[in-house]
Amino acid sequence: MASATGSQQVPTAVPAGTWSVDPVHSSVEFQVRNMGIVWVKGVFTDFNGTVESTGEPGGVRASGTVEVASVDTHSEQRDQHLRGADFFDVENHPQITFESTRIEPNADGVRVLGNLTIKGITREVQLEARVQGTVDDPWGNQRVGIEATGTLNRRDFDLNWDVRTPGGAQLASDDVRLTLHLGAVKSA
Repeated sequence: MASATGSQQVPTAVPAGTWSVDPVHSSVEFQVRNMGIVWVKGVFTDFNGTVESTGEPGGVRASGTVEVASVDTHSEQRDQHLRGADFFDVENHPQITFESTRIEPNADGVRVLGNLTIKGITREVQLEARVQGTVDDPWGNQRVGIEATGTLNRRDFDLNWDVRTPGGAQLASDDVRLTLHLGAVKSA
């Protein structure tokens, strides 16, 4: 089933082929509630990924790697803390990896289940994904846009730092919202 966006049809599945994530046209974002009153946003600026598709909604495999040292929350002091042993421990665990294990079509796109590894700990996570569209660019490349969202508990990955306000609010919430905006180029 496809829906119209202007005159262009938006596919419900990634078209068949191998697609390489283009980091210039993509973002890996996260949000954490700070002191219980505001969401602090951050991104990872160095990442790569691949999507392999048969053209069917459930016929997709996805994988990706994030270089943890590239974390950027617009605060160098906070970024250094995130890179340290209290959080990601970049010196010993420089990468975050993801490998899909199952893709299930649903009413809004697909549910992506996969193994996420942070700090050497692998847990299954679930993301909701939707194809945003496909296009041929002016240089002869085929491109696909994919958006994926999900929530994880940071403590599942031994990110246990916990400081609280005098009233008991956590400086950093346990729940972390993830948003991936992926523009990928067909490579095969």
